[in-house]
Amino acid sequence: MGLRVPENCIFACNREGDYVMINNFVVMRSTLLVLMALWLLGSCALCKGDEENAQIDKGQVVEDVIMSRRSIRNYKPVAVARDTMELILKAGINAPNGQNKQSWEVRVIDNPAIMNEFKEEMAAKNPEFPQIGECFRGAPVMVFIAADTSYDFSKIDCALLAENMIIRAWSMGVGSIALGSPVRFLEGCTNSLERLQFSDGYKLVLCVGFGYPNEAPEAKPRKEDKFRFID
Repeated sequence: MGLRVPENCIFACNREGDYVMINNFVVMRSTLLVLMALWLLGSCALCKGDEENAQIDKGQVVEDVIMSRRSIRNYKPVAVARDTMELILKAGINAPNGQNKQSWEVRVIDNPAIMNEFKEEMAAKNPEFPQIGECFRGAPVMVFIAADTSYDFSKIDCALLAENMIIRAWSMGVGSIALGSPVRFLEGCTNSLERLQFSDGYKLVLCVGFGYPNEAPEAKPRKEDKFRFID
């Protein structure tokens, strides 16, 4: 019996069953190729969708951090690691600032003994304020920010720096509180101010406490009538 080669076979033998298997294999191979092509197209579409979702999610994450942030006045007795604080500080110095003058100086105290020395001197200089010992709100880390007195917008730069730090800290689970009272109480505290070693021409304008929250305060109402569009 001679060999009969079906048109769509790449190989043939004289057994009809073999023809069927080979034909089925060809059909299966073609089907698999089609399925793989569809899978690849679907994967590309999913990748594109993931990229778009990632962009949306990134914006949502930023909004969530900003909107969920709270001022913390009760902290766990846990130190914030210096490498964590370095990330917070780096976010701060990348804040927008006038003419890129970077018109701030920042000092960090995470040593409880030094903070106690500060509080003791403040209490001695301000005996009319017995609550002065709580002016740091128990934060285990205090950041002192000084402005360049020769630049009239330096205080704004310092505020932007502080905001960047506060938002970055919150994104890592570190709470914070912006404080003005220590600035007032430290006036005339020569030893403490000298300990901060600010350059000549720089003046302390803001303090920010950092630490891990031991409370979860509710958001306070915001006055949305404070902004408006001008047509």
